[in-house]
Amino acid sequence: MTRAQEVRLPKRTNEGASGAHVYVLILVALAFSACGGSVPLPEPGTSFGLPPDMRGTRVMVLPVQQVLGVQGDPDAELAFGLGDRTREVAWVLSQEVDDALARSPSVDTTTRVLSVGHFLRSEVQRIGDPLFGEFRRMAALVNADGVLLPVQASLVADAAGGAKVQLAVAIIQVRTGRVAWFGIVEGGAFPAGDPRGLASAVDVLARTLLWYADG
Repeated sequence: MTRAQEVRLPKRTNEGASGAHVYVLILVALAFSACGGSVPLPEPGTSFGLPPDMRGTRVMVLPVQQVLGVQGDPDAELAFGLGDRTREVAWVLSQEVDDALARSPSVDTTTRVLSVGHFLRSEVQRIGDPLFGEFRRMAALVNADGVLLPVQASLVADAAGGAKVQLAVAIIQVRTGRVAWFGIVEGGAFPAGDPRGLASAVDVLARTLLWYADG
């Protein structure tokens, strides 16, 4: 398989894309204030697109671009959760991408501090430059077909007094820049700072994206 191959979209319905604890937030009403803060995330709703069938492809897993109040290491938790869920996807983790960039100083891009705020303000169907060019250059170095872009990890208060971790994630096709799927999944309620909160959210994300790995 070449890196020009698109990540395939499955022929399936919304059934099975989420479990009892899967919540996905609709892409509305998120904006950052001029002072650098952000408005609260919307209530759990729906997602844009369907999680694509990524079996047999190489997918870059970039670092979480924005971390708001979440304790622990979201990048490490994502790497473990996705890899543990299935071996049918070749996950190209951010450290491998960073190493490839370090060996190619002429490639002017980075895996962090990317311009991703628009994912939290409106529905994005296709990315443009500079993000598209940055993904193409990174993917060329590691022979990747797609990008798993964790836009944000945030901690939100629960009505029962606990807290939940929410992960905003996009799946992007490298060749076309098309956004195959974007959603915000929410984990279970745990005391703030409890590592199970982050692990729960990653588990929900893995089950949502890798629906074909059930059983």
